[in-house]
Amino acid sequence: MKTTLSLCFLFFASLTWGQSIGPAVVNGPPQALRLPGNPQHASAAPLATQQNLLGSNGSSSAKGERPLWEVAPPPRPTVPLADTARSLRKQHEVVKKATFIHED
Repeated sequence: MKTTLSLCFLFFASLTWGQSIGPAVVNGPPQALRLPGNPQHASAAPLATQQNLLGSNGSSSAKGERPLWEVAPPPRPTVPLADTARSLRKQHEVVKKATFIHED
């Protein structure tokens, strides 16, 4: 088992050592930094024509339509988590306890 692990370690270590760029950086000739140029520049141009993204459907609103938040029933009030925990604790105290305990 130990020999297998050590052989795997040596194999992977040799793979990573072969990918090292250390010698190429040290012995390589210096190269000047060249930034790519862009011949285009910002300029004023006419806007494109307007396009309808909905196709032929157009607008879906009508006269007299009311948003849902105006006509929907208000949300039910939620019970805070602390109140729920207190009520469960009280119910737990009131519940009858087991009289027979089964042990193996």
